[in-house]
Amino acid sequence: MKLQGKILNWNDDKGFGFVEPNGGGQRAFVHIKSFKYGSKRPINGDVIIYELVKEANNRFKAVKVQFSSEAREANKRKENYNKASSYNVVRHLFTIIFCFALLASVTMGKLPSIFIGLYAVMSIITYIAYAIDKSSAQSGNWRTKESTLHLFALAGGWPGAFWAQQRLRHKSIKKEFQIGFRTTVFLNLMGFFWLHTESGSHFLHIVVLPLLNF
Repeated sequence: MKLQGKILNWNDDKGFGFVEPNGGGQRAFVHIKSFKYGSKRPINGDVIIYELVKEANNRFKAVKVQFSSEAREANKRKENYNKASSYNVVRHLFTIIFCFALLASVTMGKLPSIFIGLYAVMSIITYIAYAIDKSSAQSGNWRTKESTLHLFALAGGWPGAFWAQQRLRHKSIKKEFQIGFRTTVFLNLMGFFWLHTESGSHFLHIVVLPLLNF
């Protein structure tokens, strides 16, 4: 059972003191060796989280000690990691579903087969652009503009951009960039669905396909 308490009578030269649980209770001895390796040196008044054990001399000792602030930070990182993991699972499924939808659309004749090649080529180009940008960031060389990465994603390379963000751990946390990236995905999908409408199909066959076949 974990308890929370405040450090009292800390002797930093000898590396020990006492901890009194919040709300009252059994006062316990605490030694510097019971703290997690790499933690800061404790001082009087620090709030810690610990487990209580009874020694052979019937005295109580605090073990597995962690500063309360460190515990909160660790829990926050864990929550953020769990949220990010859940979000990434959803994005993986979404990307896979889109690929199947694209394949089904081409198979049923709703879109020409060139669209499969278009998304594939743009995804490869976008992935390479992300890889080059990450390499440039690590070496301090000239960076690829974020607007260029977004343009590639908008042009059909967003599946490649997503895989690059996950595999390369690049641009996957920056909030402003992610807002821009999600906007490009949304706009691309709106265009994709519009091409399945009557007006979109007319535009595709009258304007787009002649340009692609030029």
